[in-house]
Amino acid sequence: MPRVKVSVIVPVYNTGKYVDECAPSLLGQSLPADEYEVIYVDDGSTDDTLTRLEKIAAAHPNIQVHTQPNSGWPGAPRNLGMRHAKGEYIQFVDHDDMLGPEALERLYEHAKRNDADVVLGKMSSTMVRPRRLFRHTVGACTIENDELMQSMSPHKMFRRAFVEEHGLTFPEGPWILEDLAFVSAAYLKAERISILADYPCYYWMKRDDGGNNTQHRFNPRHGFWDNCRTIVRQIKDGTSVSEDVDALQNRLLHRLYHVEVLSRTREPEILREDPAEQRERFEAARRLAVEEFPAAVREGLPTVSRLRAELLERGDFDGAVALAERVREVKARSAVGGLRWEAGRLVADVTLELLRGDGEPLVLVERDGKRWLDPDLLAGVPGTEDGWEVRDPFRLAYAELVVKDRDREDWWYPEGDLEVRLEPLGEGRSRLVASGRLSLDPERLAGGRPLERGVHDVWAFVQLLGIDRMVRLTGDGTPGAPAAGPALTGGRLALPYWTGSGQLALDVDQRQRRLGSDTADAAAANTARGERSLPLPYLAASAESTPGSLKVTVSALTVDAELIPGGDAGTALMRLPARLKLPSGRHPVKLPKTDAPVAHAVVRDGTLLRLEGPAHEAGTGRRLLDAVADNRQVRRVRRRLGR
Repeated sequence: MPRVKVSVIVPVYNTGKYVDECAPSLLGQSLPADEYEVIYVDDGSTDDTLTRLEKIAAAHPNIQVHTQPNSGWPGAPRNLGMRHAKGEYIQFVDHDDMLGPEALERLYEHAKRNDADVVLGKMSSTMVRPRRLFRHTVGACTIENDELMQSMSPHKMFRRAFVEEHGLTFPEGPWILEDLAFVSAAYLKAERISILADYPCYYWMKRDDGGNNTQHRFNPRHGFWDNCRTIVRQIKDGTSVSEDVDALQNRLLHRLYHVEVLSRTREPEILREDPAEQRERFEAARRLAVEEFPAAVREGLPTVSRLRAELLERGDFDGAVALAERVREVKARSAVGGLRWEAGRLVADVTLELLRGDGEPLVLVERDGKRWLDPDLLAGVPGTEDGWEVRDPFRLAYAELVVKDRDREDWWYPEGDLEVRLEPLGEGRSRLVASGRLSLDPERLAGGRPLERGVHDVWAFVQLLGIDRMVRLTGDGTPGAPAAGPALTGGRLALPYWTGSGQLALDVDQRQRRLGSDTADAAAANTARGERSLPLPYLAASAESTPGSLKVTVSALTVDAELIPGGDAGTALMRLPARLKLPSGRHPVKLPKTDAPVAHAVVRDGTLLRLEGPAHEAGTGRRLLDAVADNRQVRRVRRRLGR
C-alpha cells in the first residue's frame, strides 16, 4: 500500500453547506487518492455538519471524521487532527476554503525537492490584497527572509516529523491569534522554508454569510492583547541576543507592531468604531507597545507610521484620530503612457504617485537642511505644529504591478520592477513617485504558463511614506474603448481595453469582448494585393518563432490558416491554402468567436487569388483587377515570371 504523503486537516464547526462546497477541491486532487488523507475534526457542531461529513467519508476511503466536544476555536481540532495524521506532511485547510486541483502534488514535490520543514503555497483570496511574498518561487530560505511575516495564517504544509520533534501545537480554547502563535514558532524552528509561487494552491474565500472574519477579535474572552504579548515574547525568546540578532528580532516584531498594534491608531478602524470602545483599544495597544516593543521597532518605521507610533505611545488619541482623518483622504494616482504590443507583450510606461485630499501631490518640504512631511497633511494634527521630519523618504517604500484573473481570484506579477524616486518640484518641494514599465506576456504570466481564458484586470500597489494604496491602473482612454490593438498570442485573441471605471484590462480568448468594428479597424488598412497572405496587426509569434496554425472560417468553410511571423514588428502574416472549395467571389474570413471579418478571400474557380483587408470595398477598380487576374493569358505570363 502506498505511503501517505500528505494529511489534510480540516477543523469544522456548524459548517453546513460549506462542507459540500470545499470537499470537491479536496477530493479532486491530482495526487492519487491512496497517497493522501483528509482528516475532518468536528468541534461539537449542533447543525447537520456531522451528517454531511459522514456521508462524504462513506464514499471515500481516504476521508476520516473525528469529533470532540466544542472547544470554541480551531486550535484544539487542529491538534486532534495532527494526532491522527499519518502523512509525511501536514496541510491545514479551513472548512470554507478550497485547494487548487494540483496543490497537494505540487506542494509535496516542492517540499521533497528542497527538504523543507515548511512550504508556503501561493494564496488567492477574495478578501485581501496580493502579497509580494508570492511573486517568486523560492527553494529554501529561513526566518531571516523578512517577507515570510506577510503570511501568518496556518494554511501551509508542514513536515510532520518537524512538528513532532519541536512539539508544535496550537493554543486551545477561544484563543485568538492561535495561527500566529503556531506559525511564528514554526518559522523560528525551521531550518528550510520553501515558497511555491507559480501555482495557486490555496483559495481563501469570503463566505456569503459573512463568515471567515474577525468580528470577535477583541472579545475579552478571547484575550487578544494578552495573546499578542505572548507571541511577542515567543519571538524574543526564539532569537538570542547579539547585534545581528537584535536587528533580525526588530524586523520580525515589525509585522506584529504594524498589523496588530498600530492598526488600532489608523484608518479605517479608529474612525469607524464607537469612540469609547476605540479609546479602550487604543490604551491597550499603547500599553503593549510601550512595555513589549523595543524603541528601535518604532524608529524603523516609515514617516507616517512613525508619527502614528509616536501619537500612540504618548497616549494622544485625539491626535491619532486627526491624523487618520487626514490620511484617509490621500489617494493614489496612476498614469499609463505608450501602451502597445512588443514581441508578444503588452507594454506601457507607468507612473504612480500619492495625492492629498485636495488633489494636489503629497509633497516633502526642505527646510534647515532637512526634509519635512507635507504641512497640509498635518493640518489639525496636535503636536505637529513644528512639522514632522522625513528621516528616510525611501524607508520601506515600494510599488508593484499585479494582474488579477477576474474569474478565479488569482493574482499574477508582470515582469519588471517599479523604481521609487524623489522628483523635484521646485521651491524646495519634492514628491515621491514610482515609475517603470508594464510588460505583460499573456503566454507566460500565469507562473510561466498562459493566462486562462477570461478578463484580467491590471492593478498597482504603492507604499510611500508609510501610506499604502491599491489602485486601478488607469489611463487617458475612453472607458469601454480599446486600449491598444488586438493581439493573437498562442492562437488566442488578446484584447486590451479600458473598463467602465477606466481600468486597464486584458480579455484573453474573447471572454467578454469580441473582435468587432472597434477592434478590427487597424486590420482594415492592411492589404497585400495578389497574395495568399495578409499582414495583420496581431502578434502570433516573435520573429524567431516557427509558424503556427489557427482554424478560420471562410464563409461557411473551416480551414487551417498558417500564421507566419511578419517582417515588421507587431505584425504576423496569415496565409490561407491555395485551393478553397468555394464558389468564385469575395468571402469573409473570421477568426474563432469573432463577429467581424478580419479579411476577405478573393476566390476564382476554387483558387485563392488574394486576401484583402476587411474594410476594402469591391469597387470598379477591384472588379477590373479581378477580371485581369482571371484572364488565362495573364495567368500564363504570371506563371512564367514566377518560374
